[in-house]
Amino acid sequence: MRHMIDPLDFSVQEVENLLNLADRIAADPARYQEVCRHKKLATLFYEPSTRTRLSFEAAMLNLGGSVLGFASADSSSAAKGESIADTIRVISCYADICAIRHPKEGAPLRAAMYSRIPVINAGDGGHQHPTQTLTDLLTIRRRLGRLDGFTIGLCGDLKFGRTVHSLIKSLSRYSGIRFILISPEELRVPDYVLREVLDPQGIPYEEVTSLEEVMPRLDILYMTRVQKERFFNEEDYVRLKDTYILTEDKMKLAKETMAVLHPLPRVNEIALAVDGDPRAAYFEQVQNGVYVRMALIMTLLGLSDGGKERTE
Repeated sequence: MRHMIDPLDFSVQEVENLLNLADRIAADPARYQEVCRHKKLATLFYEPSTRTRLSFEAAMLNLGGSVLGFASADSSSAAKGESIADTIRVISCYADICAIRHPKEGAPLRAAMYSRIPVINAGDGGHQHPTQTLTDLLTIRRRLGRLDGFTIGLCGDLKFGRTVHSLIKSLSRYSGIRFILISPEELRVPDYVLREVLDPQGIPYEEVTSLEEVMPRLDILYMTRVQKERFFNEEDYVRLKDTYILTEDKMKLAKETMAVLHPLPRVNEIALAVDGDPRAAYFEQVQNGVYVRMALIMTLLGLSDGGKERTE
């Protein structure tokens, strides 16, 4: 039994296989509509979510399976003090696979330690978000035709942005990746990410504060929102929330082939006028997220394209 807790839980080749399966699903969704018949996905969301929770539910329903779970800690036994270990032991009696989002870093890993079913980390605090990373990788590969040899700018909240941390870890395994880290000093990438991921491998990166200056060099621009829910001080949030706003004028500085990604939800960091630009890929990301999660569910359940459990 395998889990998806960290973006590096799958090897590069396994990720490639998963993305290829996602591409096949996107090309012929009808072929997969009965693959998970009689299978159940439990969605345990201790933290608010729209896209991720509904994406997992859509993925399982598209595969012919069913969904059960809760959308907030208040509506679960966590409100009574039940531990994550006991919750997953119970859920293992009801479902075949589980997706969990939790505000505490490491909670999905702890759940996996006590689970009898595959556990998928759907986001843990400001730590990791591996299925968003798979979505990002699929979107980048579809846009650029490759996952190596490009420059990516990560812009906004790089301190609390779990999607950023996961993406840096994953892309660090591909050759020729150059990172430009665009943020105010207060929201720069945590030192541990630089110290444990980029520095040991000699991966080139720059830390800058100006988006305009680096726009012409980027193949991918990954925008993020400043996350109000991660701040302890509302004054700091108000001061930083509109530091970077991507506009049509700024897009004029970019390559014609550049793609703009965003894990969503957005607040003010991308102007609505940018939505019509063919380089805007963030709603395409949303659709890709369903295909990736369908592929991941199948893979963790050991199901082949034909829906039969693999025996090898």
